[in-house]
Amino acid sequence: MVISAMRHPFLRSSQVCGSWTRMWQRQTSNCVYTEMDFNQEEIMEKLQVFPGGSIDLSKQDSGIAVLTINNPSRMNAFSGTMMVELEEKVTQLEQWADGKGLIVQGAAGTFCSGSDLNAVKAISNPQDGMKMCMFMQNTLTRLLRLSLISVALVEGRALGGGAELTTACDFRLMAPGSVIQFVHKHMGLVPGWGGAARLIQLVGSQNSLKLLGSASKVDSEFGLQIRLADGVLEDPLVEESAGTLLQQAENWLSNCTKGPPAVIQAVKKVVLSGRELPLVEALRTEKDVLGTVWGGPDHLQALASKSKYK
Repeated sequence: MVISAMRHPFLRSSQVCGSWTRMWQRQTSNCVYTEMDFNQEEIMEKLQVFPGGSIDLSKQDSGIAVLTINNPSRMNAFSGTMMVELEEKVTQLEQWADGKGLIVQGAAGTFCSGSDLNAVKAISNPQDGMKMCMFMQNTLTRLLRLSLISVALVEGRALGGGAELTTACDFRLMAPGSVIQFVHKHMGLVPGWGGAARLIQLVGSQNSLKLLGSASKVDSEFGLQIRLADGVLEDPLVEESAGTLLQQAENWLSNCTKGPPAVIQAVKKVVLSGRELPLVEALRTEKDVLGTVWGGPDHLQALASKSKYK
């Protein structure tokens, strides 16, 4: 059983303006920044100098993929090569026609501790720091805008950039004893991977100020209270548990992903447009997305086999 968060109305930050067409064009148009803002290839070359760890992607026949942040010796901190690999894996997921859901997890019992300090120290000048910021903002924005319903499986600690990564998923499930903590101020920084903007959308501006200003730890109970967490998983070591943490997350996510890929992807698209676009554009987008499934094979099969009033 997964303990779910109680939902309450909340105020969102200003919606991101822009057209549907731009939002759903090819990869570069789905980013916050374009080649006119910074040279992506240049920053990727600099990041490649700092190796270590990997980003592992497994696509399952169920239509659910598992993305694993794998650098256990450094609490799954992102090395430079891992940042580049994450961008590459997001590209693969953007092209996955049969995909419906995504679980993001960390290896070896912890989620992610942000950036590897070796890379941070080496690119500590403001210019390269902002370029890395733009690169990671692009990648995590594309992650959130995938046509897949995504969930962060938070086990152990999600610190700094790892906390920001959790906000780039549609949902967050927390394991017993896990913690999300925006520790940026202890490093003399603020979030730079888009975490602050996304956090405000999730928990509101006042809660965001508290979390960023105090760098306080968010456990599962507090996470449910402020809506940063969407559920708490059972301890897999308990005899009556519903399986491993990953199995529990897959079962939880399957409730949202049952059905044909085209329909689940359409659901994600209309919700995403409602979240990011002004109302009129979101309504037009909803109409356009409906047109991609109305009269399609899944719609016709449902009409032939089911009665709405049974």
